[in-house]
Amino acid sequence: MQEPTATFRFGNSYAEELLDFYVECDPMAVQEPELLQFNTSLATELGLGLEALASQDLAQIFSGQTLLDGSRPLAQAYAGHQFGGFSPQLGDGRGLLLGEVAGSNGDRRDIALKGSGPTVFSRGGDGKAAVGAVLREYLIGEAMHCLGIPTTRALAAVATGELVYRERPLPGAILTRVAASHIRVGTFQFFAARQRWDQVRQLANYAIERHDPQISTGHDNDPERYLALLQAVSERQAALIANWMLVGFIHGVMNTDNMAISGETIDYGPCAFMESFSPEAVFSSIDQQGRYAYKNQPQIAQWNLTRLAETLLPLIDEDDPEGAVPKVEAILNDFIPHYEELWLAGAQKKLGLENPTSDIDGDKLLLKDWLNLLELHSVDYTLAWRRLADAADGNLQALEALFPAGNILADWLARWHQRTAQQSASDTAERMRLVNPIYIPRNHLVEEALDSASEGDLQPFEGLLAVLKTPFAERPTLSRYATPAPKEFMDQYETFCGT
Repeated sequence: MQEPTATFRFGNSYAEELLDFYVECDPMAVQEPELLQFNTSLATELGLGLEALASQDLAQIFSGQTLLDGSRPLAQAYAGHQFGGFSPQLGDGRGLLLGEVAGSNGDRRDIALKGSGPTVFSRGGDGKAAVGAVLREYLIGEAMHCLGIPTTRALAAVATGELVYRERPLPGAILTRVAASHIRVGTFQFFAARQRWDQVRQLANYAIERHDPQISTGHDNDPERYLALLQAVSERQAALIANWMLVGFIHGVMNTDNMAISGETIDYGPCAFMESFSPEAVFSSIDQQGRYAYKNQPQIAQWNLTRLAETLLPLIDEDDPEGAVPKVEAILNDFIPHYEELWLAGAQKKLGLENPTSDIDGDKLLLKDWLNLLELHSVDYTLAWRRLADAADGNLQALEALFPAGNILADWLARWHQRTAQQSASDTAERMRLVNPIYIPRNHLVEEALDSASEGDLQPFEGLLAVLKTPFAERPTLSRYATPAPKEFMDQYETFCGT
């Protein structure tokens, strides 16, 4: 490895406090790294002081060839339920945690490489990544961030100058990912599956210190700490899934090793944004049974949280773990009602409704009937909400054009207008446009951008990325980015895990 070229220094609390939770490993050697993307605004937010470096220096750093001061590359151990089946050992098979930084707000953030070569957890894989998979994660992560949804983010993408072999040879790349942490439900499962309860406790205490320092119940081993941790993780996940559902995002692979306890969206593999509204929507090529379909995401999140709760039972009641079941069940049983409350509040805002407690049952029925109309007529989910904002401004034509006939909406619109007429505010349309995006990562545009990038042309990617950074501000010259994919494209569209 080359000597560092910057004065920035990493912290290493994960490496120092959780000694048996990882294996140290150097990134693979890369002969011709080339910087594809560098997230300057995120680097500034993190206070890295790297923005003035030449692109070749950045390429060396973010391909792992130059290790900055304090970096301790390590592959984290974790297990996980994958499509319902438990794998006791997964771990970072192509990722390395470099270290941690304290951002401008003081919160610690992980900086990790993805696609940086094989580790002891690779299970026969090459540990590499292709340009398309790396730039998909970069693009979708930034889109989610700009939509206001908690997410890991990409700091850089670097081409390796080498080929990776999947169904066909593809240009290789390495992603640098920033996360509140990389602790997953599967991290707890790894040690629980081995009955290593002291290490589960050690991990839980570290997680509390890092993500929930407000949890203070006397001493480190107080059982109430671990119930409070489960409660906090549950609340974050309820808010996250509600946000996904409100924008029509489908994660595609909600395995327990892909659920971060920080409440951030992590691991953008076979993800997609729904276009024509369908609760059954699935785009992942590996989800043959629809386990992770759009409509199932809240229940799967609850299922994953139940797996986390199982690892915490011996910490909550060491003498009688079964005796702790009613306590955790109370938290788990509250997950769906809490999610539904958050989703309803968000959906009411999308409808432009004020005084959300004035007629909850009426609002629920209004929303149900609205979604039924979208599903029955295969209407684009994103445009339907956005054009409803236009209707609030008196422009019905754009909304009615989404349906086979304008009179389909007449009865529902009458009820909606009756509801909004009860409000004193006159800025209904403006408020709706602040929560209903006009631009999302349209699947055909994402694939177009990634295909071009794989051929060496980054212009479509950079153009799409620029549009997605301001998803709520409609610009007439960008109508292409708001146009749904052709039906024949979506009818056969599949996404892949990218490994």
